[in-house]
Amino acid sequence: MRKEITAAVLIAAVTFGPLAAFSADKTPKPYPLKTCVVADEKLGEHGKPYVFTHEGQEVQLCCKACLKDFKKDTAKYMKKIADAEKAK
Repeated sequence: MRKEITAAVLIAAVTFGPLAAFSADKTPKPYPLKTCVVADEKLGEHGKPYVFTHEGQEVQLCCKACLKDFKKDTAKYMKKIADAEKAK
């Protein structure tokens, strides 16, 4: 019984181990704007920006309150970020 458990653990580690390492090393793309993508306010004017990652892209908002609007129309704001990245 122990040999079967050990074998199962080793097989799982060999099979899924590389996938876990791949996802852990993935860093988000840097945020390309100096303003909040929602409010167009300069980042830092209202204190420390609210920073999070959405689908591999770092997003910075002037405050956490802007998160509600970001979630209402995520595609619109992600397009603004993508367009800013292309313009660089």
